[in-house]
Amino acid sequence: MNTIAKEIRKLPMPCIIGLPVIMIALLLIKFEDAEPFDLLWRELLIVFGYIAAIIDIKTKRVPNKLVITMLVVWLFIMTAMMLIDIDRAVVFLTDSALGFALSGGVFMTVYLISRKGLGGGDVKFAAASGLYLGVGGILPAIFIGTVLAALIGGILILTKKIKRKDPIPLIPFLFAGMLITIFLS
Repeated sequence: MNTIAKEIRKLPMPCIIGLPVIMIALLLIKFEDAEPFDLLWRELLIVFGYIAAIIDIKTKRVPNKLVITMLVVWLFIMTAMMLIDIDRAVVFLTDSALGFALSGGVFMTVYLISRKGLGGGDVKFAAASGLYLGVGGILPAIFIGTVLAALIGGILILTKKIKRKDPIPLIPFLFAGMLITIFLS
């Protein structure tokens, strides 16, 4: 079992469950004047990202069912948005499609170049997250997340907690990058 998973398992259950609730509350306070759909996209990404991060830490996998759920929920809300405000929905749809293509493309390229050093679940989750963050949000999230992963991985290697070839779950770091991007935007 990896070091990060051991640390998460030490946390009390209210902390594990309460963290997304606290993050959503902070989001509501920070974006109290935001458009309802903008707030909804952020809240959903926090919930999906948190679930994916916990699962990735525990199992080093991202279930296809979670990614499919992200896509179905996105489609459902996009449909509602189209019915309510078509002009705004078209702009958001374009931004989302670019975010999906960019994040999916970047992660797929890394997946292929690294000879599967990056997991397929990471690719799918990043692409789906691009729908929620759009092209302007997914780029900083990816950058922050990968820098955090490299820093923590380097520290774990230097302290001999893991070996150089040991895998570390990437989704928790991407999730942290997404949170930082959401709260700094």
